Amino acid sequence: MTLDGWPFLGTLIALAALTTAGTVWFWPRLARQAPRPVAMRLGLLVTTQIMVMTAALAGANLYFGFFTSWTDLFGTDTTRGTVVQGSSNSVLAPAAATFTQKAADLSAGKDPTQDGKIEFVDMKGVRSGLDSPAYVYLPPAYYQKGNETRRFPVVVVLTGYPGDAKNLITRLGVVSTAQQEMKAGRLQPTVFVLMRSSPDYPRDTECTDVPGGPQAATYFTQDMPEVIKTHYRVSANRSGWGMMGDSTGGYCSLKLVMRNSDRFSAAAALSGYYTTMQDFTTGDLYGGSKLVRAENDLFWRLKSLPQPPISVMVTSSRKGERGYVSTEQFLAAVHAPMHADSIILDQGGHNFNTWKRVLGPAMEWMSGKLTA
Repeated sequence: MTLDGWPFLGTLIALAALTTAGTVWFWPRLARQAPRPVAMRLGLLVTTQIMVMTAALAGANLYFGFFTSWTDLFGTDTTRGTVVQGSSNSVLAPAAATFTQKAADLSAGKDPTQDGKIEFVDMKGVRSGLDSPAYVYLPPAYYQKGNETRRFPVVVVLTGYPGDAKNLITRLGVVSTAQQEMKAGRLQPTVFVLMRSSPDYPRDTECTDVPGGPQAATYFTQDMPEVIKTHYRVSANRSGWGMMGDSTGGYCSLKLVMRNSDRFSAAAALSGYYTTMQDFTTGDLYGGSKLVRAENDLFWRLKSLPQPPISVMVTSSRKGERGYVSTEQFLAAVHAPMHADSIILDQGGHNFNTWKRVLGPAMEWMSGKLTA
């Protein structure tokens, strides 16, 4: 009986109903003011609350698809994903943007030459006018002797909504995984820029240039890269820039790189989706324009526009991910000069444990696509 199935939810609902009915039935019989009846009444209340809350949480899990099994829930399944190779069915000038650099509240280790360093920055773009904080992880090679003029590839990592950039370090483990992959020789020295997927938070912009509203796409593809290029020794060419993210961050990565192949060359989406979602957190993202809506639909772009010369990698799970079918459809729609690879797990929900299982292979894949 899986965590994301109706039998499990139905069983919990039945148990919650039984405990509620039992509490109502036995309550008059335990009305005496004595230690034992009081303790039993308290036990009935606690049991009923636990069963009702468990059923509610199971319902939320079934709807959103967070966890599919007990190993998924407790994070005991650490099997790494395997990349499946698919078939193939410009330098920006520095901008006078606002850049604030502060000591990070997180550490990558004691010695930057061995562990790298995490910096906390705040970047305001001159084109979009948007302001967003970020964590920048600089690899050990950045500080090692002999690399004083070396430039490094960059991977921009975006959270899901409403995620905090810090979660990419503390929960997803981007920095620790990058350290392990670099020490193992599977990842070239790379600068990681870790950001929230919405630079106009709390609004969920879905990385869209909203007509008459926040220009989130402009911020991520023009303002932010210019600031990073100005203040760090990183690649100045598209071949050295990639994007990856989970959930909303995955959708953003695919969309932004597909729309800006002159600035980025690779994208990886961990449990991403392919069409912009609209709800009360996003508001109207299109200004009533059917064209703007279509341009943010990745399936429409693959079908109606020339496919860009980029490499993408998508991940999903056969069981536990609502986006599995659309992921297969996306892979089938890609053709040259665009190239798509994938990591498809047998089972895994929409959660950090699932994304941890594919993060290392995704980094390794990205490293093979970028040059600086």
